[in-house]
Amino acid sequence: MEFTSMSASVIVGIHGLANKPEKPVLAEWWQSSIIEGLHKNENAADLPFDFELAYWANRLYKHPLHNDEAFHFDKLYNDEPYVEAVANTLKTKKDNFLDDLASKAFDLSGETLDLLKEKFGVNSAADAFLGKLLKDLNLYYQDQEKRTVLRDDLSQLLLSIQGSRIMIVAHSMGTIIAYDALTLLGQSNPDFEVDHFVTIGSPLGLPHVKGKIMEEFTHRGDAEERVRTPSVVKKRWVNFADRKDPVALDVHLGDDYGENKENVKCEDDLVHNDYRIKKRGENDFERNHHKSYGYLRTPEFSNLIKDFLSNT
Repeated sequence: MEFTSMSASVIVGIHGLANKPEKPVLAEWWQSSIIEGLHKNENAADLPFDFELAYWANRLYKHPLHNDEAFHFDKLYNDEPYVEAVANTLKTKKDNFLDDLASKAFDLSGETLDLLKEKFGVNSAADAFLGKLLKDLNLYYQDQEKRTVLRDDLSQLLLSIQGSRIMIVAHSMGTIIAYDALTLLGQSNPDFEVDHFVTIGSPLGLPHVKGKIMEEFTHRGDAEERVRTPSVVKKRWVNFADRKDPVALDVHLGDDYGENKENVKCEDDLVHNDYRIKKRGENDFERNHHKSYGYLRTPEFSNLIKDFLSNT
């Protein structure tokens, strides 16, 4: 696997769950989403950046999705491609007291489940549930060989651009792969640095996922040992989540992950994921609050990208 980008600043995207289009198409759509957001939210469409996509769908699926309209009935037809946002839908999310209330309610139940998992481990019922809901995630935790390959692929990409200012943008299950790979890089390459770690639509707050991370990366028997920001993240970890995203059930990771030795702690920011697409043969739109393209053009994300690229 070869990567050639050696720019001063590099954005590394890590896609999420389920099958995807082939890598060049997906990479173009991620970049188009980011550029659209920079243009519409920050009037900065011409702000240049280098982009690398950590692509792992080919490790789990034999054939990629396609967009051939003549075969729209094919199960590999991609019915959720990148499309530009509908006019006037890119809006800044304003938090309210109901968001805080929902967060506290989830945190309470999450903490209780975390304590149970620390004492008794992850149970088979949780594995079975995730196996139905998130097939890829279940495979990731059950197949050690595939888990190692996915982590190694990302690590190799990151090491190939070592010395650049790096922003990692990870979506969905890609946030888990990224968190694990960065934690392992901190152990094997302590001098490696990531400026910004950005998670979008992340399941890292799920008790099942936290339980798995704690099993692997924390010291057993130490009641004070908790999961935290990977040591290689030197400036910021920002977590963007839409309250209606079914994967990002716990939208506040800052309560779940402690700060690292650089005092970098996860900052949570609620956003409005605008992604919607017209249903075939109808005038109605179908929403997907989890879609990466919607996250990548939210005003809050665009502002973060602009600041990162402007401070080279």
